[in-house]
Amino acid sequence: MVSGSVMSVYSGDFGNLEVKGNIQFAIDYVDSLKELHVFVAQCKDLAAADIKKQRSDPYVKTYLLPDKGKMGKKKTLVAKKTLNPVYNEILRYKIDRQILKTQKLNLSVWHRDTFKRNSFLGEVELDLETWDWDNKQNKQLKWYPLKRKTAPVAFEAENRGEMKLALQYVPEPMPGKKLPTTGEVHIWVKECLDLPLLRGSHLNSFVKCTILPDTSRKSRQKTRAVGKTTNPVFNHTMVYDGFRPEDLTEACVELTVWDHYKLSNQFLGGLRIGFGTGKSYGTEVDWMDSTSEEVALWEKMVNSPNTWIEATLPLRMLLIAKISK
Repeated sequence: MVSGSVMSVYSGDFGNLEVKGNIQFAIDYVDSLKELHVFVAQCKDLAAADIKKQRSDPYVKTYLLPDKGKMGKKKTLVAKKTLNPVYNEILRYKIDRQILKTQKLNLSVWHRDTFKRNSFLGEVELDLETWDWDNKQNKQLKWYPLKRKTAPVAFEAENRGEMKLALQYVPEPMPGKKLPTTGEVHIWVKECLDLPLLRGSHLNSFVKCTILPDTSRKSRQKTRAVGKTTNPVFNHTMVYDGFRPEDLTEACVELTVWDHYKLSNQFLGGLRIGFGTGKSYGTEVDWMDSTSEEVALWEKMVNSPNTWIEATLPLRMLLIAKISK
């Protein structure tokens, strides 16, 4: 493996349990605290993870999308041995009302087994752009049917700008060595063009790189931040070693562009460069979702070792993989 630690990037397993049942919750924005409150009341008629005993150990998890990583996930406690769990918990997010308009709230229900593995039981997504926070009805508890996992939208309509970059695969970094060496992938982040302005005229952007499926700190590298421009020039080269030829079909270069502001980073857009097969080392993964242009760049790199292959690719919305500490 590229640097030794493999992990399930979305911890959990989609798709082997049916999705059924409903969840009851309410949301409210508390102006005095600048907080979104998600009141998770209960679920009923969930699918049974333990078919024999007809029960699950369910909990509810929430995210604000698209910036899954930034606000973090919030979770209820795990309810034991039931298909009709009662939670009555409030999950809180500190967030400006203005920013809330750009978010979707995702609530998903999961079964956690004794080995701490998670199985997906269904989800609900609310688009907060059009949500009327002043409507009293909207503060009431409501029942929502749980839905299957929605496939992430491959192309968002809005323009997130582009990245100009070059990749190079070096199969033998030290030719002439008796011992077989593993190869390297070099990533030259040149510049970004037409990045979106999320807050007025300020932009202080940087690029982060991870080689999936490895999300450990060792796999993460980033450029410096470049301020005051929507066309930042980075000219930063990152080198990743430990690539055997067979790793090239299983790994994926995730490049994400962020706006650094005060103490937080906001996601602007990203690329996932790989073969886009939907699988990695035999496991189905949702990050192996390269577009045809991203696949074309990776193919050219693999087929022309020791040569810089340049491309300018459109940045897109990504569901960001979870980071393992």
